[in-house]
Amino acid sequence: MTHVRRLSALTMLVATLLTGCGAPPGQPRTSSVTLAPSDILEFDALYTANCAGCHGANGRGGAAIALADPVYLAIADTGSIRADIAAGVHGTSMPAFAQHAGGMLTEKQIDALVSGIRSSWSRPAALAGANPPSYAATSTGDSHRGAAVYQTFCQSCHGTDGHGGPKGSAITNDSFLALTSDQGLRTAVIVGRPELGAPDWRGYVAGRALSSVEGRPMSDQEVTDVVSWLASHRVATPGQPYFTAQIDQR
Repeated sequence: MTHVRRLSALTMLVATLLTGCGAPPGQPRTSSVTLAPSDILEFDALYTANCAGCHGANGRGGAAIALADPVYLAIADTGSIRADIAAGVHGTSMPAFAQHAGGMLTEKQIDALVSGIRSSWSRPAALAGANPPSYAATSTGDSHRGAAVYQTFCQSCHGTDGHGGPKGSAITNDSFLALTSDQGLRTAVIVGRPELGAPDWRGYVAGRALSSVEGRPMSDQEVTDVVSWLASHRVATPGQPYFTAQIDQR
């Protein structure tokens, strides 16, 4: 009888230990296993590790545009966002993140980022029925017309010839233009930089009334033309505010 009781007690002890550990002795609990970097699919972790440094915490903007901007998410389709993340933007500070392009993220991780950006920050109602210009240009821009558009819609903040003013930065600066693609310029003109107080194509910033000079939004063609004017200020050797003489090496 005593032997049976001891055996029963031992059985209960073993069962308790196994239940408490949640795994056989010598094996780690599932919750204690660290995922390999390529297995992480949780949006917040992926965004924080790969995007927040430029686009800001919670997509609120930083060195690069805010991804949590409903205007941006209204004009940029899923394919465009995914392509920029995967392949980067040539000639700018946006790197490629896909493994096939030299980055560190798998296709599933890129899909998780795109899906998370959309599901977390899209707010279609924020446009209040407005019809924004297209994400990509659909016509050829004219820099001469763009100069007039700049004077009408942009000069009051960014100053004469885009050299900077009391309310806006210099946007014809050669170093700035060297790090910004034409599409990046177009996106900024359409969506603005709300985190910096810069209005969108309607002259609108959250919390303020429309403020465009003519009391109307910019047309699609006007956006295209002013981007052409801005791009015309690019130089061959940006970041050199001095004359570099050629050295005769003969």
